[in-house]
Amino acid sequence: MATEKNRQAADSEGKKMQVYLVDDHPIVRQGLIKLIEQEEALEVCGEAGSVNEALPSIQQTAPDIILVDISLEDSSGLELIKMIDDLGLQIPTLVLSMHDESLYAEHALKAGASGYVMKQAAANTLIHAIEKVLDGEIYVSKAMSSQMLKLAFRNRGEKQRSGTDALSLRELEVFDLIGRGNSTREIAEQLSLSVKTIETYRAHIKEKLQLRSGTELMQRAVHWVEHESHR
Repeated sequence: MATEKNRQAADSEGKKMQVYLVDDHPIVRQGLIKLIEQEEALEVCGEAGSVNEALPSIQQTAPDIILVDISLEDSSGLELIKMIDDLGLQIPTLVLSMHDESLYAEHALKAGASGYVMKQAAANTLIHAIEKVLDGEIYVSKAMSSQMLKLAFRNRGEKQRSGTDALSLRELEVFDLIGRGNSTREIAEQLSLSVKTIETYRAHIKEKLQLRSGTELMQRAVHWVEHESHR
């Protein structure tokens, strides 16, 4: 299902487009390798489960595109995207994540990603997204594209009403999990972080959102989750 441009490149030069995978689940990586290498113009040139492992390998292999998950062993995939940009590598990145696109796609694009695909999407959707990004385009689902257009035409003050634009991606993850009724310990387990680290994130969120107590934080988080789920 390769694009005509990529197919011609593969035929004329005998060179496949190189794809690098960054995901902290080996089984997921193996499934992606099998899927991607069914395409005549695509080839997986490397894989990693963490930012520290991926960055030097990416610099060495110089892939044509990077598929990266948001949650990695040692950091966020969006931090890796920023590092790649800071190094001037000019390699397009496509986020492939289990996190809800409506909540995280905009953050991914702001970090420098060229697209966002949820892991629940069909296999041909992922291949289509890879093709679009390789052709220099941005990929998000049709529903997300429509939502982003609506947001672009809203009043900026209304858009920032919740104040969550000030939160980092990891803080937003914690905020989202709080709003879904998770305790500090449960959040720590889900994100593979210490309880102390989650408590620090909670403190940062309260400060940024000007909240005085844990109760106010819970109420704001629950309200935000309900609002986002109905946008």
